[in-house]
Amino acid sequence: MESALLISSSYEPIKVISWKRAIVLCLTQKVEVLEEYDRVIHSASLAMRLPAVMKLTRFVKSRQKQIRFSRRNLFVRDNYTCQYCHTVYPPYVLTFDHVIPRSKGGKTCWTNVVTSCRPCNWKKGNKSLHVSSFRLMKPPVEPVWLPPVEVVMRLEAAPVVWRSYLPPSVFNWEKGT
Repeated sequence: MESALLISSSYEPIKVISWKRAIVLCLTQKVEVLEEYDRVIHSASLAMRLPAVMKLTRFVKSRQKQIRFSRRNLFVRDNYTCQYCHTVYPPYVLTFDHVIPRSKGGKTCWTNVVTSCRPCNWKKGNKSLHVSSFRLMKPPVEPVWLPPVEVVMRLEAAPVVWRSYLPPSVFNWEKGT
């Protein structure tokens, strides 16, 4: 069955929820349905179309939490773009590269790791930037905000109706396929 995209009252994606949870939120009037699927579910006294995108009716203050360093979050931060050759790739082509190589004391952290395609990563190897003559598209920084991971993880099968509610940068990798 279809999942629903839950967004905040300020139109920021919060998470992907099951269709059952979506129905409960609709019936308790905690959300406003913005998009629906064609599929209809029936009960003894009710028939309704499954919600695809729902917006919370009340403002919910989100806790600012540190974004977990992961391969997928790194690719989202860098817009699925190799930071050396500036080309957009699908996720399965990308790797990550340590700007200051680990063999030279570089750490695996937001400020030292960038998205790289395999050929650029192999070419750079364990050399530093000035030795390898590579130039970074932008300096690596710790992100302040990223789309929720469960939203990003489902993008390969994301319904088309979700696209206008998600930041365009999350879909950039599709251009390279």
